[in-house]
Amino acid sequence: MNEKFNLFVADKRHTDFAETISVEMELSAKKRGTGIAKRSAEYLIEKMMEGKAVVALTEDGRWAGFCYIESWSHGKYVANSGLIVAPEYRLSGLAKEIKQKIFELSRTKYPEAKLFGLTTGLAVMKINSDLGYEPVTYSELTNDESFWKGCQSCVNFEILQSKERKNCLCTAMLYDPVKKEKAAVLNVKPLLNIEKKPKKMDKVKNLFSKVFALFL
Repeated sequence: MNEKFNLFVADKRHTDFAETISVEMELSAKKRGTGIAKRSAEYLIEKMMEGKAVVALTEDGRWAGFCYIESWSHGKYVANSGLIVAPEYRLSGLAKEIKQKIFELSRTKYPEAKLFGLTTGLAVMKINSDLGYEPVTYSELTNDESFWKGCQSCVNFEILQSKERKNCLCTAMLYDPVKKEKAAVLNVKPLLNIEKKPKKMDKVKNLFSKVFALFL
């Protein structure tokens, strides 16, 4: 498939696609047998109007994919939810493009927030891993009740309840910006030490040169 897509931060120009996206989310969840069953068109329009969604369109303006941002615990935790690609464009790499775009949007809007996701899809896990997410236990996710209430529409909600929200069929993944920043600093320090070593050696060489000069 050589189809090309245009990705946008969704706004009022894209609200006409909300009903189509909502229906496709429900159908996709039923087909997978897991995941959030449905988000209303009104809810998706709200996300678009807030500038908290990404929509992908074909070059001739047809809807191709979508994803939106949700936040909890006063913006301390953020999730990129509802990733959906139109059936005819799946396996085209579009899901990865959308995830990259919504990830960047999330980091811009919530630079200090922990980004997390719950998924059963191996492809999504791979995309998340490439973005820097790491597998974590459910205890590291938000404890905001409004988030867990959203799981009620999932067909596996009873499993989640029976395990006291400690685990379920979904894999939890987390991107912690503070942890990433610390890791980056630790990686830089060895390089700085390596750069300093030649300078120390130069000082030693100069010292030996001066000592030898006394005996000449």
